[in-house]
Amino acid sequence: MSVRPARPEDAERVARVQQATWRQAYAQVLPPEALELPEEHVAAVWLHAVEAPATPRHRVLVALDGAELVGFLATAPAEDDDLDGGLTADVPALLVEPRWGRRGHGSRLLSAAVDGWRRDGVRTAVCWAWEADAVTASFLDSAGWEPDGRARLLDTGARLQRQVRRHVDVSDDA
Repeated sequence: MSVRPARPEDAERVARVQQATWRQAYAQVLPPEALELPEEHVAAVWLHAVEAPATPRHRVLVALDGAELVGFLATAPAEDDDLDGGLTADVPALLVEPRWGRRGHGSRLLSAAVDGWRRDGVRTAVCWAWEADAVTASFLDSAGWEPDGRARLLDTGARLQRQVRRHVDVSDDA
């Protein structure tokens, strides 16, 4: 089991992990059209993220179980108005395909991300998580992430869905 930076040839497998995870975990949150995006469209988005990141702090990491890509994490400087993007990282995606869950892949992805954030001088990381996603909330709680009091409503097409922002101190002295 390992974690490494994503490579262009990983884009299709990252897309498959995203789609499999979304279909299982977010069927009650996201509209059907979001769950049935063409794989080539999703892969193109991830390929662009890997080949042409907006900044050096925009990264995609992948988790491997042997040769099988089983999860990924995307990270970027935080863009929320109340945060300093130079000191705060955002995790817009952290997904492990459900059939590979509970084997430490998510923890390894977070640990690798923390190593990169510390090299970048980041002190805090944030992640917006669906309020209805108890699995992600439980995982983040177990890793020391806590709600920071911020929430938002996103229009998913069928209804408004609430997300809660969680944060964690990732500084060297944390």
